[in-house]
Amino acid sequence: NNLPQTVWIPDAEEVWKSAELLKDYKPGDEVLQLRLEEGKVEYCLDAKTKELPPLRNPDILVGENDLTALSYLHEPAVLHNLKVRFIDSKLIYTYCGIVLVAINPYEQLPIYGEDIINAYSGQNMGDMDPHIFAVAEEAYKQMARDERNQSIIVSGESGAGKTVSAKYAMRYFATVSGSASEANVEEKVLASNPIMESIGNAKTTRNDNSSRFGKYIEIGFDKRYRIIGANMRTYLLEKSRVVFQAEEERNYHIFYQLCASAALPEFKTLRLGNANYFYYTKQGGSAVIDGVDDAKEMVNTRQACTLLGISDSYQMGIFRILAGILHLGNVEFASRDSDSCVIPPKHEPLNIFCDLMGVEYEEMAHWLCHRKLATATETYIKPISKLHAINARDALAKHIYANLFNWIVDHVNKALHATVKQHSFIGVLDIYGFETFEINSFEQFCINYANEKLQQQFNMHVFKLEQEEYMKEQIPWTLIDFYDNQPCINLIEAKMGILDLLDEECKMPKGSDDTWAQKLYNTHLNKCALFEKPRMSNKAFIIKHFADKVEYQCEGFLEKNKDTVYEEQFKVLKSSKFKLLPELFQDEEKAISPTSATPSGRVPLSRTPVKPAKARPGQASKEHKKTVGHQNGCSSQIVKVLNLYTPVNEFEERVLVSFIRTIQMRLRDRKDSPQLLMDAKHIFPVTFPFNPSSLALETIQIPASLGLGFISRV
Repeated sequence: NNLPQTVWIPDAEEVWKSAELLKDYKPGDEVLQLRLEEGKVEYCLDAKTKELPPLRNPDILVGENDLTALSYLHEPAVLHNLKVRFIDSKLIYTYCGIVLVAINPYEQLPIYGEDIINAYSGQNMGDMDPHIFAVAEEAYKQMARDERNQSIIVSGESGAGKTVSAKYAMRYFATVSGSASEANVEEKVLASNPIMESIGNAKTTRNDNSSRFGKYIEIGFDKRYRIIGANMRTYLLEKSRVVFQAEEERNYHIFYQLCASAALPEFKTLRLGNANYFYYTKQGGSAVIDGVDDAKEMVNTRQACTLLGISDSYQMGIFRILAGILHLGNVEFASRDSDSCVIPPKHEPLNIFCDLMGVEYEEMAHWLCHRKLATATETYIKPISKLHAINARDALAKHIYANLFNWIVDHVNKALHATVKQHSFIGVLDIYGFETFEINSFEQFCINYANEKLQQQFNMHVFKLEQEEYMKEQIPWTLIDFYDNQPCINLIEAKMGILDLLDEECKMPKGSDDTWAQKLYNTHLNKCALFEKPRMSNKAFIIKHFADKVEYQCEGFLEKNKDTVYEEQFKVLKSSKFKLLPELFQDEEKAISPTSATPSGRVPLSRTPVKPAKARPGQASKEHKKTVGHQNGCSSQIVKVLNLYTPVNEFEERVLVSFIRTIQMRLRDRKDSPQLLMDAKHIFPVTFPFNPSSLALETIQIPASLGLGFISRV
């Protein structure tokens, strides 16, 4: 072989540079003689590791449509192959075995038309050029051929194009399967996208249409593999965006769509104006997105709502609540002294908020500046400082928005619910990407934690399980050493991990972000290689994630984890004459207890629940306490089990959202017991919405994953 050997060497600007080896390497050499484009260089090997630079693939292999076909598969080889395909041929898709790698071109490409869908339909994945449609076709084919449900996981950093890819996959299924009825179910499934994007997506510094929540949508099919419906689950909505946006960022799109449509006759009563007038939409200083017409987007949002059966009156109710949130953000407080504050008399923003919400001005003004404290023997009312009042106002706005978001998701699911029996499904997971900004807080921490879990799933399927298959079949194979991110997950979620210490600090009477930071340093600094302390700060910490090092600011972590809303403010809203508003809060009662702070909120990603400290009489006040960091309590467990339970297709119906709501209402006044469904004093009858089964009870296998082994048969 007379061809010169080429290698890749690290470069500060280009990341990797190609170089030709002028003299063969001999063991013991400390320097390599190389030729780069700009001339000859001497490349010094690392004195300790003596690691040689990675070899470059022969030119004949460069541009391959499957990375696994390369002779050398390492970082520079992967990046170079992707670059050549994208720059030279405008090809954004490349396979890596069963994984499709996509590059975001940041422009519309003419490769998603119906003719392209038809070209991929029925084809084998390896026979066609790499494409999102090829992955979708493979999932559809395997569902039909193997009689197994499928899932497509779309992952990547913020701005990589995940949401668009998920939408193309859904469109493929809608086109190739057709619907089983005249009701155009596939159109309804696709109509859920503009609605969810308007209320769940926002402009960030990385992405003009960033998903600020996680979404898993199951598309249901009948026995002939035609779409019959869908069901959506959402995760971890970024509530703080409702009240705060960083520079160059926006609040959720729907607020700007509303402001852009303020002149419409039907919106006159909402008393809206320019987005720069409202505190909750002007903080980022970037109210307009280039190339986006918010008024036009509002038309699309309303059309999608209509298609999904959300009537005009309900739509106006939604817009009324959203407008109310904007006016609430403009409510101002004046300090009386360091511990109390007042709202200016006849304050216009609060007046408009109360009119829209159908509540009494005096009551709302009072409870925005006061809170009720309950002890074992008496109840008394305490004024709060201006800062506390602002935080309470923002917490209320976030909570109204989150409840409205969940209400809309429930109604979208009702519209997408299959009227005939589901035979199989394909799931599409579109979850927020890994992100790091100049200032990273609790939201980025949760998002990056979710991405660590997702990366672990990826590692399991692409490396661990695949290599185990090779070993099982005794195929000669050199095991690939891949990065296992379990230590990082342990740092976050294990006992005495970051979340555990955060939950613990939230229970301390004088717990603060600063004391929590000190506990983190004492527990993990110099003991965990993935945890660091910034040199110039005592109020921040660094985690070495699989994707990058991220510095998190501790400020605000405790408040966001507690997610506290004062109960008296809720009572005012629940007394509203405007019927949609109390509907949003009908599931809230179970979270309130006069003697204890009952956590609810997000379901942890496979974490062991942390037991809460027992409440002492007279310790708690009536407020909503929801630690985002953990979920426990018997009632929550029951609802969680019902939510997670996937029925056995042959004889059971899916557990309906309305049924879960019924269970939640029945559990409202029940005192939590340590064992699930075992408190004999509080038994109530429940009718499960299942089809009658001809199977004997003894033959039904309860999945071990539900952890219901202690239930004895009656």
